[in-house]
Amino acid sequence: MATSQKHNHSHSLSLPLQDRVAIVTGSSRGIGREIALHLASLGARIVVNYASNSSLADSLVAQINSDASVGGGAALPRAIAVRGDVSDPNGVKALFDSAEREFESAVHILVNSAGVTDSNYPTIANTPVEDFDRIFSVNTRGAFLCCKEAANRLVRGGRGRIILLSSSAVAALRPTMGSYTASKAAVEAMTHILAKELKGTGITANCVAPGPIATEMYFAGRTEEQIKASIAVSPLNRLGEPKDVAPLVGFLASDAGEWVNGQVIRVNGGYIS
Repeated sequence: MATSQKHNHSHSLSLPLQDRVAIVTGSSRGIGREIALHLASLGARIVVNYASNSSLADSLVAQINSDASVGGGAALPRAIAVRGDVSDPNGVKALFDSAEREFESAVHILVNSAGVTDSNYPTIANTPVEDFDRIFSVNTRGAFLCCKEAANRLVRGGRGRIILLSSSAVAALRPTMGSYTASKAAVEAMTHILAKELKGTGITANCVAPGPIATEMYFAGRTEEQIKASIAVSPLNRLGEPKDVAPLVGFLASDAGEWVNGQVIRVNGGYIS
Protein backbone atom coordinates (compact mmCIF):
# COMPACT_ATOMS: atom_id res chain seq x y z
CA MET A 1 0.00 0.00 0.00
CA ALA A 2 2.80 2.39 0.95
CA THR A 3 4.58 1.61 -2.31
CA SER A 4 1.40 2.29 -4.29
CA GLN A 5 0.86 5.60 -2.53
CA LYS A 6 4.46 6.58 -3.17
CA HIS A 7 4.09 5.71 -6.85
CA ASN A 8 0.88 7.71 -7.16
CA HIS A 9 2.50 10.66 -5.42
CA SER A 10 5.50 10.67 -7.77
CA HIS A 11 3.16 10.27 -10.74
CA SER A 12 1.13 13.32 -9.68
CA LEU A 13 4.35 15.31 -9.27
CA SER A 14 5.54 14.41 -12.76
CA LEU A 15 2.09 15.04 -14.29
CA PRO A 16 0.63 17.91 -12.26
CA LEU A 17 -2.37 18.31 -14.59
CA GLN A 18 -3.18 14.60 -14.92
CA ASP A 19 -6.61 14.22 -16.58
CA ARG A 20 -7.62 17.84 -16.00
CA VAL A 21 -9.50 19.27 -18.96
CA ALA A 22 -8.09 22.40 -20.58
CA ILE A 23 -9.58 24.53 -23.35
CA VAL A 24 -6.91 26.51 -25.23
CA THR A 25 -8.39 28.98 -27.69
CA GLY A 26 -6.44 29.96 -30.79
CA SER A 27 -4.19 26.95 -30.32
CA SER A 28 -3.65 25.78 -33.89
CA ARG A 29 -0.55 27.99 -34.18
CA GLY A 30 1.81 30.37 -32.40
CA ILE A 31 1.80 30.78 -28.63
CA GLY A 32 -1.51 28.92 -28.24
CA ARG A 33 -0.09 25.84 -29.95
CA GLU A 34 2.92 25.72 -27.65
CA ILE A 35 0.66 26.17 -24.60
CA ALA A 36 -1.55 23.28 -25.73
CA LEU A 37 1.50 21.03 -26.19
CA HIS A 38 2.92 22.01 -22.81
CA LEU A 39 -0.33 21.47 -20.88
CA ALA A 40 -0.70 18.09 -22.60
CA SER A 41 2.84 17.18 -21.50
CA LEU A 42 1.73 17.91 -17.92
CA GLY A 43 -1.10 15.40 -18.28
CA ALA A 44 -4.02 17.64 -19.27
CA ARG A 45 -6.66 16.70 -21.83
CA ILE A 46 -6.80 19.45 -24.42
CA VAL A 47 -9.50 21.11 -26.49
CA VAL A 48 -7.58 22.60 -29.41
CA ASN A 49 -9.72 25.51 -30.55
CA TYR A 50 -9.17 27.14 -33.93
CA ALA A 51 -10.98 29.69 -36.06
CA SER A 52 -10.21 28.55 -39.61
CA ASN A 53 -7.18 26.30 -40.11
CA SER A 54 -8.45 22.78 -39.48
CA SER A 55 -5.36 21.04 -40.87
CA LEU A 56 -3.03 22.74 -38.36
CA ALA A 57 -5.44 21.94 -35.50
CA ASP A 58 -5.85 18.32 -36.59
CA SER A 59 -2.09 17.80 -36.85
CA LEU A 60 -1.62 19.19 -33.34
CA VAL A 61 -4.33 16.87 -31.99
CA ALA A 62 -2.68 13.91 -33.72
CA GLN A 63 0.68 14.86 -32.21
CA ILE A 64 -0.76 15.03 -28.68
CA ASN A 65 -2.77 11.82 -29.04
CA SER A 66 0.24 9.91 -30.35
CA ASP A 67 2.27 10.73 -27.24
CA ALA A 68 1.79 7.48 -25.36
CA SER A 69 4.03 8.66 -22.52
CA VAL A 70 1.20 10.82 -21.15
CA GLY A 71 -1.56 8.67 -19.71
CA GLY A 72 -1.09 6.11 -22.45
CA GLY A 73 -3.75 3.56 -23.25
CA ALA A 74 -6.71 5.48 -21.86
CA ALA A 75 -10.03 5.04 -23.65
CA LEU A 76 -10.60 8.80 -23.92
CA PRO A 77 -8.52 10.91 -26.32
CA ARG A 78 -5.85 13.24 -24.98
CA ALA A 79 -6.92 16.02 -27.33
CA ILE A 80 -9.74 17.03 -29.66
CA ALA A 81 -10.05 19.87 -32.19
CA VAL A 82 -13.08 22.16 -32.03
CA ARG A 83 -13.68 24.96 -34.50
CA GLY A 84 -15.15 28.06 -32.92
CA ASP A 85 -15.13 31.85 -33.08
CA VAL A 86 -14.42 33.26 -29.60
CA SER A 87 -16.36 36.42 -30.46
CA ASP A 88 -19.53 34.32 -30.85
CA PRO A 89 -21.30 33.32 -27.59
CA ASN A 90 -22.57 30.10 -29.14
CA GLY A 91 -19.09 29.25 -30.37
CA VAL A 92 -17.64 29.64 -26.87
CA LYS A 93 -20.48 27.63 -25.33
CA ALA A 94 -19.82 24.86 -27.87
CA LEU A 95 -16.19 24.65 -26.73
CA PHE A 96 -17.29 23.82 -23.20
CA ASP A 97 -20.06 21.49 -24.40
CA SER A 98 -17.59 19.56 -26.58
CA ALA A 99 -15.05 19.33 -23.76
CA GLU A 100 -17.59 17.99 -21.26
CA ARG A 101 -19.00 15.50 -23.74
CA GLU A 102 -15.73 14.15 -25.16
CA PHE A 103 -13.78 14.03 -21.90
CA GLU A 104 -16.73 13.14 -19.63
CA SER A 105 -15.65 15.81 -17.18
CA ALA A 106 -16.20 19.41 -16.27
CA VAL A 107 -13.55 21.83 -17.58
CA HIS A 108 -10.73 22.75 -15.18
CA ILE A 109 -8.66 25.21 -17.19
CA LEU A 110 -9.43 27.89 -19.76
CA VAL A 111 -6.54 29.53 -21.62
CA ASN A 112 -7.69 32.26 -23.98
CA SER A 113 -4.91 32.67 -26.50
CA ALA A 114 -7.01 33.65 -29.55
CA GLY A 115 -6.11 37.11 -30.72
CA VAL A 116 -5.66 39.37 -33.74
CA THR A 117 -3.73 42.54 -34.45
CA ASP A 118 -3.55 45.15 -37.22
CA SER A 119 -0.49 44.38 -39.32
CA ASN A 120 -0.73 47.82 -40.95
CA TYR A 121 0.18 49.48 -37.62
CA PRO A 122 -1.80 52.68 -38.22
CA THR A 123 -2.02 55.64 -35.88
CA ILE A 124 -5.33 56.03 -34.04
CA ALA A 125 -6.16 58.93 -36.39
CA ASN A 126 -5.77 56.62 -39.38
CA THR A 127 -7.39 53.46 -38.00
CA PRO A 128 -10.53 52.42 -39.92
CA VAL A 129 -13.46 51.89 -37.57
CA GLU A 130 -13.99 48.42 -39.07
CA ASP A 131 -10.45 47.41 -38.08
CA PHE A 132 -10.95 48.72 -34.55
CA ASP A 133 -14.18 46.74 -34.27
CA ARG A 134 -12.54 43.55 -35.60
CA ILE A 135 -9.70 43.74 -33.06
CA PHE A 136 -12.03 44.42 -30.14
CA SER A 137 -14.43 41.72 -31.32
CA VAL A 138 -11.82 38.98 -31.04
CA ASN A 139 -9.46 40.28 -28.36
CA THR A 140 -11.85 41.94 -25.91
CA ARG A 141 -15.32 40.55 -26.60
CA GLY A 142 -13.70 37.13 -27.07
CA ALA A 143 -11.96 37.34 -23.69
CA PHE A 144 -15.20 38.52 -22.06
CA LEU A 145 -17.23 35.64 -23.52
CA CYS A 146 -14.59 33.10 -22.52
CA CYS A 147 -14.45 34.54 -18.99
CA LYS A 148 -18.23 34.57 -18.72
CA GLU A 149 -18.56 30.93 -19.76
CA ALA A 150 -15.60 29.80 -17.66
CA ALA A 151 -16.83 31.63 -14.55
CA ASN A 152 -20.11 29.73 -14.78
CA ARG A 153 -18.78 26.32 -15.80
CA LEU A 154 -15.26 25.64 -14.50
CA VAL A 155 -14.73 23.13 -11.69
CA ARG A 156 -15.47 24.63 -8.27
CA GLY A 157 -13.58 24.12 -5.03
CA GLY A 158 -10.02 24.35 -6.38
CA ARG A 159 -8.11 23.55 -9.58
CA GLY A 160 -10.25 25.93 -11.65
CA ARG A 161 -8.01 28.24 -13.67
CA ILE A 162 -8.71 31.12 -16.06
CA ILE A 163 -5.59 32.31 -17.88
CA LEU A 164 -5.92 35.12 -20.42
CA LEU A 165 -3.25 36.25 -22.87
CA SER A 166 -2.61 39.97 -22.89
CA SER A 167 0.47 41.79 -24.16
CA SER A 168 3.42 43.73 -22.83
CA ALA A 169 2.24 46.39 -25.30
CA VAL A 170 -0.10 47.52 -22.50
CA ALA A 171 2.97 48.54 -20.50
CA ALA A 172 4.96 49.86 -23.48
CA LEU A 173 2.19 52.08 -24.92
CA ARG A 174 3.92 52.37 -28.28
CA PRO A 175 2.57 54.51 -31.15
CA THR A 176 0.74 52.79 -34.05
CA MET A 177 -0.59 50.02 -31.81
CA GLY A 178 -3.52 51.93 -30.29
CA SER A 179 -6.42 49.59 -31.05
CA TYR A 180 -4.52 46.41 -30.20
CA THR A 181 -3.08 47.83 -26.99
CA ALA A 182 -6.45 49.19 -25.88
CA SER A 183 -8.11 45.84 -26.58
CA LYS A 184 -5.59 44.08 -24.32
CA ALA A 185 -5.72 46.77 -21.61
CA ALA A 186 -9.44 46.02 -21.28
CA VAL A 187 -8.64 42.31 -20.86
CA GLU A 188 -6.23 43.10 -18.04
CA ALA A 189 -8.85 45.22 -16.24
CA MET A 190 -11.41 42.40 -16.57
CA THR A 191 -8.94 39.91 -15.13
CA HIS A 192 -8.36 41.94 -11.97
CA ILE A 193 -12.09 42.28 -11.40
CA LEU A 194 -12.96 38.69 -12.32
CA ALA A 195 -10.51 37.29 -9.76
CA LYS A 196 -12.36 39.20 -7.03
CA GLU A 197 -15.79 38.23 -8.33
CA LEU A 198 -14.82 34.54 -8.23
CA LYS A 199 -14.29 34.67 -4.46
CA GLY A 200 -15.46 31.44 -2.88
CA THR A 201 -15.30 29.35 -6.06
CA GLY A 202 -11.64 28.28 -5.83
CA ILE A 203 -11.16 29.54 -9.41
CA THR A 204 -8.21 31.84 -10.08
CA ALA A 205 -7.94 34.36 -12.92
CA ASN A 206 -4.66 35.71 -14.26
CA CYS A 207 -3.19 37.38 -17.34
CA VAL A 208 0.02 36.40 -19.08
CA ALA A 209 1.38 39.31 -21.10
CA PRO A 210 4.21 38.37 -23.51
CA GLY A 211 6.53 40.83 -25.15
CA PRO A 212 7.62 40.39 -28.79
CA ILE A 213 7.39 36.67 -29.62
CA ALA A 214 8.61 35.15 -32.88
CA THR A 215 5.25 34.11 -34.35
CA GLU A 216 3.40 34.72 -37.62
CA MET A 217 1.35 37.43 -35.91
CA TYR A 218 4.44 39.30 -34.74
CA PHE A 219 6.27 39.15 -38.08
CA ALA A 220 3.23 40.21 -40.16
CA GLY A 221 3.70 43.73 -41.47
CA ARG A 222 7.00 44.37 -39.65
CA THR A 223 10.16 45.35 -41.49
CA GLU A 224 13.59 43.83 -40.84
CA GLU A 225 14.59 47.11 -39.20
CA GLN A 226 11.62 47.03 -36.81
CA ILE A 227 12.39 43.44 -35.84
CA LYS A 228 16.05 44.30 -35.21
CA ALA A 229 14.96 47.29 -33.11
CA SER A 230 12.84 45.00 -30.89
CA ILE A 231 15.82 42.68 -30.43
CA ALA A 232 18.13 45.62 -29.64
CA VAL A 233 16.06 46.75 -26.65
CA SER A 234 15.88 43.23 -25.18
CA PRO A 235 18.34 42.62 -22.31
CA LEU A 236 18.62 39.04 -23.57
CA ASN A 237 19.23 40.26 -27.12
CA ARG A 238 16.62 38.12 -28.86
CA LEU A 239 12.93 37.82 -29.60
CA GLY A 240 10.91 35.62 -27.31
CA GLU A 241 9.67 32.23 -28.50
CA PRO A 242 6.38 30.50 -27.72
CA LYS A 243 8.28 28.03 -25.51
CA ASP A 244 9.29 30.98 -23.29
CA VAL A 245 5.63 31.60 -22.47
CA ALA A 246 4.11 28.13 -22.16
CA PRO A 247 5.84 27.03 -18.90
CA LEU A 248 4.44 30.06 -17.06
CA VAL A 249 0.93 29.13 -18.21
CA GLY A 250 1.59 25.57 -17.07
CA PHE A 251 2.62 26.80 -13.63
CA LEU A 252 -0.45 29.02 -13.27
CA ALA A 253 -2.67 26.11 -14.33
CA SER A 254 -1.20 23.79 -11.69
CA ASP A 255 -1.86 23.46 -7.96
CA ALA A 256 1.48 25.21 -7.38
CA GLY A 257 0.08 28.38 -9.00
CA GLU A 258 -2.98 28.69 -6.79
CA TRP A 259 -1.71 31.63 -4.74
CA VAL A 260 -1.11 33.71 -7.87
CA ASN A 261 -4.49 35.31 -8.51
CA GLY A 262 -5.73 38.51 -10.14
CA GLN A 263 -2.27 39.22 -11.56
CA VAL A 264 -0.83 40.39 -14.88
CA ILE A 265 2.53 38.73 -15.44
CA ARG A 266 4.70 40.27 -18.14
CA VAL A 267 6.85 37.59 -19.70
CA ASN A 268 9.21 39.48 -21.98
CA GLY A 269 12.84 38.87 -21.01
CA GLY A 270 13.07 42.34 -19.49
CA TYR A 271 12.01 44.04 -22.73
CA ILE A 272 9.67 46.16 -20.60
CA SER A 273 10.04 46.18 -16.85
